Parts: sequence; C-alpha cells; structure tokens
Amino acid sequence: MATAILVVPTEQRVGLTTVALGLVHALDREGIPVGFCKPISQPHATDTGPERSTRLARIVTSLNPPEPISVTQTENLLGHDHENVLLEEVIARYEQAAQNASVVVVEGLMDTEEQSYGTPLNAKMARSLDAKIIIVTAPGRDTPRQVADTVEVVARAYGGIRHERMIGCILNLLDAPVDPTGHIRFDFSRAENGYDPSHEAEFRSECARHWPETFKLLGCVPWQRDLIAPRVQDIMHMIDAQALYEGHLDRRVTHVVLGAGTLANSCKELRPGALVIIPGDRDDLLLAVCMAAMSGTHVAAVLLTGGVKPDPRLWKLCGPALDTGLPVLTIAYGAMQSVLYLPYINLEIPLDDRDRMQRAVAAVASHITLDWKEPLLANLEERRLSPPAFQHMLVDRARRASKRVILPEGNEPRTIEAAIICHQRGLARCVLLGDAARMHRLAARRGMSIPPDIEIIDPTQIGQRYIDAMVDLRQHKGLTAGLAEEQLHDPVVLGTVMLQLGEVDGLVSGAVHTTANTIRPALQLIKTAPGVKLVSSVFFMCLPEQVLVYGDCAININPNADELADIAIQSAESAKAFGITPRVAMLSYSTGASGSGSDVEKIKEATRIARERRPDLLIDGPLQYDAAAIKDVAQSKAPDSQVAGRATVFIFPDLNTGNTTYKAVQRSADVISIGPMLQGLRKPVNDLSRGALVEDIVFTIALTAIQAEQATELERAARR
Repeated sequence: MATAILVVPTEQRVGLTTVALGLVHALDREGIPVGFCKPISQPHATDTGPERSTRLARIVTSLNPPEPISVTQTENLLGHDHENVLLEEVIARYEQAAQNASVVVVEGLMDTEEQSYGTPLNAKMARSLDAKIIIVTAPGRDTPRQVADTVEVVARAYGGIRHERMIGCILNLLDAPVDPTGHIRFDFSRAENGYDPSHEAEFRSECARHWPETFKLLGCVPWQRDLIAPRVQDIMHMIDAQALYEGHLDRRVTHVVLGAGTLANSCKELRPGALVIIPGDRDDLLLAVCMAAMSGTHVAAVLLTGGVKPDPRLWKLCGPALDTGLPVLTIAYGAMQSVLYLPYINLEIPLDDRDRMQRAVAAVASHITLDWKEPLLANLEERRLSPPAFQHMLVDRARRASKRVILPEGNEPRTIEAAIICHQRGLARCVLLGDAARMHRLAARRGMSIPPDIEIIDPTQIGQRYIDAMVDLRQHKGLTAGLAEEQLHDPVVLGTVMLQLGEVDGLVSGAVHTTANTIRPALQLIKTAPGVKLVSSVFFMCLPEQVLVYGDCAININPNADELADIAIQSAESAKAFGITPRVAMLSYSTGASGSGSDVEKIKEATRIARERRPDLLIDGPLQYDAAAIKDVAQSKAPDSQVAGRATVFIFPDLNTGNTTYKAVQRSADVISIGPMLQGLRKPVNDLSRGALVEDIVFTIALTAIQAEQATELERAARR
C-alpha cells in the first residue's frame, strides 16, 4: 500500500507546486515508484485555463494525475456540511494516483482570501490519507530564527512538530529578492544571483537548534534568476503588449532595463536577457539596442511605450537586427507605468513552458536530501485506514457490487432520505417497503423527492409465494398458512422472506424496530452460515485517526469463553474483509495477570481458545482498553504484547460493556459508527441503532451490499 506525503505551505508564494514536483523527481530518480496528486484545485487569480499543478505534473513527468476537485464543488460540499463526502472524493483521487506507486506526493492547499479553509482542510486530508507531512516555506526577509518559529507554528495545525506524521521542512527560494509585501520580483539592482552559501549554513544551524531530531531540514533551495525568468511571449500576454516584430518570443527575460538616460548610460545596461523599455520616440535608443543585437548581445526584447511606432525609414534600418530574432513590442502605457507594473507580474510557470518547469523541478530535486526515506519505505506494508478512506472503500466496493437491498422501514423519514442518497451515489438499488403516498409526503417535508426508479413495495399486498415459502421454512415448527400470512404483515418478516428467496441481496432495518425484531426473522428464516455456531455483531467506529472494530455490542448478552472466542475470530475476519489489519484485543478490567476473578478468567480462557483455533491471528488478552489502544500505556502495562497499543479489533466481555462503550464513544467523540454488522448469517441482514443518523444508514446499506457480494463469491467458490 502506498504512503502519502502531504506537502503543505507556511504561506502563499513559497513555490509549493515546484517543490512538490521536485520531490516527485527526487524520489523517482532514486528508483522509488512515485505518484502525484493535487486533490483540490486552487487556481491563481489570473488563471483562466486548466488546473496548473496537475497539468504541469503531466508535462514534466510520465505520470497522469487525476483531475482535482473544483473550487465550486469543494465549497458547495463544505457549505452544505458534507465534509466527509469531500474527503471521500479526495481519497478517490489519491487512490487513482497511488496505482503502481509506493509513495504519492500530495500537494496541499494554501490559505488565501478566497480559500481561507486551506490549513484546516490540509489537516483533515493528512488524517484521511494517514499522510506524512513536509512543510514548505520561503524565508523572504525573515531571519533563521523567525523561519524556525514560523514552521513550528504551522506544524501545530497538524499535531505539532514532534508528531509522528512530521518528516521535515523544505526551505525554498533562499536569498530571493523580496519586496516588503513578500513578492519576489525582478531585481533592478543586480544581474547575478544573490545566493550566499553562508546563509544556508545559518538556517541549518538555527533549525537544528530549535527542532527535534525527528524533524529535519530536508533541503535549502536557492533562488535562481534564470528559473523565474519568463519568456518574452509570457510578459507580452500579461501586459497586453502588441508585437511589431515577433522574432524569438521564447527568449528569457532575466531583468528589466529602463532606457531613459543618455545613450551612453543606457548602453551600459544592454546585457543578454534584458527587456529594454524605451519611450516610443527614442529612435536613438532603439538603434542602440539593434546594434547591440547585431554585435551578438542577445537582448531579450524591446518594449516601446506610449503607443508610438517607429518611422518606416528607421524601421528599415532595424532590419538586420530583427533578422537576429530580436522581438520588438509596443504598449499604450507610458514608460513609468510600464516599469511600475512589470515587477509584480505573475511569475508562476505557464503551462506551455516545459523547459522552465523541468529545470526548476530538477533544481529543487538536486537540493533535497532523502536520508529520511528508508524508515518511510520500510513501513509501507500497512497504512492506518482513516474514516474517509474506509468510507471511500465502502462506497467504491458497494458501487461495483450493485446489489439490491431491501429497507422494510420505508415509512421512516431517515430511511427514505438514506435510500435517495444511496440512489444518487449509486451505492445500492434500494427497495422500500411501505405506503408510497406517505413516503412521498415525508420526502417532500425534507425538501427531497423520491426518484421514480427507486422501487416501492406495498407490504399489505402479500403474494402467495411468500406465504408458501414461509410455511416451507417453518413447517417443522407447526407454522400454518394463516399464521404465516399474519406474520408477513410485519415488513421486516416480509423483507427477510424476500431475501431468503433471492429477490433481494440484503436487508437493513432497526431505525424504528428493536434489534430482536430485526434479527429474530433472520435466525428463523435465513439461518447461520455453514460451520458457524452463533451470530454476533461488530461496529466500525470511525475515529478521527483510524477505523476500529468493536464486537460484540448488539447481540450476545453474556457470552461464555467459547462464544467469546468465536466472536473474536468472526470480528477479525470482518476487519480483514474490509481492509483493516486485525490485531485483536480481548478486553477486561485487568491487563495480563494484574487482576483476578471469574470475569478475568473468562477472558483468559477465551484468548487461549481463540489462539488455538486461529494461530495465524494476533490475539491477546486480557487487556484494559487503554493498554490495547494507547502506545505509551501499553509500554508500561504490556510491553511484550504484539497487540497492546496498536489493537484494531476490540472484543468486549459482554453486551452491557460493549453497547455502553460504543454509544459513549459515538456520542461523546461525535464519530460515525457503522453497524451493527451481523456476522455468521448465510445472507446479510444488518441492524440499525434507533438513534441512527441518515449517514449511519447510508453506510450500513453500502456495507450490506458489500457483504452480499462476498456471500455471492463464497457460494461460487463452494460450487467449484
């Protein structure tokens, strides 16, 4: 599984895209399979074309990154409180970029006046992708101490500079000419680069003094004039100049010269790369520039101001210079206006300037050290599955499964809304049981309408085939046709019979029914899967950092040691089936041998039985919850455990403990809990909490569709 590296800025104008692509280049030349992703678009104010970062990545690498989420879509989702949907879309793009990659460089957002949500959204993307973080900064006029402090402040948004996610910082544009507002501009005072190697040493020393060893200065990239040098054609378009003679419009402009002095003084500035701005009526200066061009000086271009064009007789004299490729431009502004405007033109690399971007990326890559890459690559086997990643996985697999899921509680408003959402997102083909007219009224009250292709079945219209099927299934219990018809007026029973007959692929109920109402018909009509002794349940708890599995929090009141071992094994298999590496903690009020009593002994025995039955699984107990979940506690209470401090599956000793804990975590931490998902039935039936939110129902439907696909695959395998 690929590791994500999220590259985030301290502020605007730090060269974020160039550094991100430079990191891609540095990793690629080390032979590391690398991908790139800009999940959310952030256009420059002057951009009118396609999203820059993604296009530039396609230009300078062999990669084909996915299209980012547009600003409009992002702000629409955030504005309607659909942040989880946005993060699922981020995950989808990341996974597309991660195909065939070991590392994916993810370009984050910056805070701007238009998009002030950049840093908070970066932090949520970091958690969602379980990403490592590199901070990009540019010193500008700041001292080394100020830069070190700024990076530490920015790091707080991501858990602090000592957080395990943090890799380090890349210092870009060192010694760039910066004005008091922070803009990098053409520097009129010097023609050479202003980079001083001693400055880099100062920054490295100061950062090492204030940052922990785990957070490194990964690179100092000096400012280079030729790497920000735009082409004549770029400036021409930016200032809306016209070409009197195009010549070589791809020449680079490295500095600007104002030809306003005497001829002798102006000639001193005629150097290669100069954009010479002269009043349109200064024929003497135009001829001087032409003579310099004819003598071999590759002046970038001449810009004639004031809208004045050369006399045709003079223009003829310029012919030999024009033949060398010298571009001559004209603009309506006066000379002073042009000079004041030019220093603040957009110096971002245009999409068609492949040469400049390749040189910039290579320069960044050459200044990045990769001595931190080995521990990063050593941990590629397992990545924590964050809630958005888990939810995206559910959505993606449910869409591919395309299963028919019946919802017996069709008259319940949350269920109706969840069915509409599932239909819109293609998660399942939902079938609602209930009164159609009532459903449409309830949907209208929520400002929604039920799409015509969502199937609605009136449970009062019971077909004879359902009565016959139920009698066949329960005749050994003395069920008659009359009793069967009476029981089938319960929509949960009717839906369960439809599932048994294969008319639907799964069932979700419980928003208004008790767990017993949902499960009893399944146990009577669906039965358990071959070799399964009991039915149990798990919740997928979507905590901020990762998804954990809790079992059993819904079915078995007081399981004995043998049953608890079964629950542990079933829960581990469920975790594995949904992309979570199972490390099973058998929970108790005691860790190891620290306590005694019958309850502790039950957990010890259950752990022994589960290990005997499945030696391939990591199972440990008894463990207290904090010892199972928190590394620091585990080191003191269970230092030799392979599960303690990193458990992903938590098995509670009884229903009282499990149900209370899951509800406390769900409500107090405001997390999504998906489930309960039932384990052990031949076909998927899933129960809802009566306090379930619409989002909970949506993901339970998706989960049911995936279970149905898994059941289908098992049946095919059994037939083979």
